[in-house]
Amino acid sequence: MLNKGFEGYESWVREFEAERERRAEIGDPQWERGAALDPALVRSLQRFQVGEDGDGSALIGKADRAGDPQYARAVRLFVAEEQNHARMLALLLAAGGAGTLEGHWSDAVFVRLRRLLGLRVELLVLMVAEAVALRYYRAVRDGAPDPLTAEVAGRILADEERHVPFHCRRLREALAPFPAPARRAATLAWQGLLAGAGAVVAVDHGPALRHLGVTRLAFARDVMRSSDPLAGAMHTAGPAAGLREAARV
Repeated sequence: MLNKGFEGYESWVREFEAERERRAEIGDPQWERGAALDPALVRSLQRFQVGEDGDGSALIGKADRAGDPQYARAVRLFVAEEQNHARMLALLLAAGGAGTLEGHWSDAVFVRLRRLLGLRVELLVLMVAEAVALRYYRAVRDGAPDPLTAEVAGRILADEERHVPFHCRRLREALAPFPAPARRAATLAWQGLLAGAGAVVAVDHGPALRHLGVTRLAFARDVMRSSDPLAGAMHTAGPAAGLREAARV
């Protein structure tokens, strides 16, 4: 189930739907416990909450036009999970006595880049955000002294570790028709964009990362450390193994 190769997207639909049912069964975290949030972490979570929020209409529209109804269904389920992340982060902030932001410049930049061209570019830019999110939510899960915060981050991280193989699979298909040098050039450009994004997040969220026990340098380095296996999964022709493991690097 973890390595779905080039079979259809029905298995991804089933996995997203199974996760939706599991979430319904276990229910939400116990928000009434409250959360003790450091001010720097509040500001950081607020910015990530903005990034998780959104209706995903541009991505859904491009997925519909791709002509695979099962893929389009899986994308809708992915968007619903991202919206659930935004909901949980908003409730976590409320449990800590904080509100949400109307918007943030970093999210606006990513949204504008994602909507420039077609599905391929949208997913490449989205994968930058996903790769950064893997390291960020791992830092919050492992470093937050507040149990509710660590639980929410752990739930989101588990979802992100499934999202990355899903998007890598589609990008591998999208890049497969191009010659190997072109595929490699595309993923090198993606790695460059990821390096820049990781550095910006490391600087912008530095106080929160320090609170979580992670230096700016370590965060940026760890983001880039994950880029090689992910880039390889995107540009290598044929089924890619170990994508879930790559997401956990």
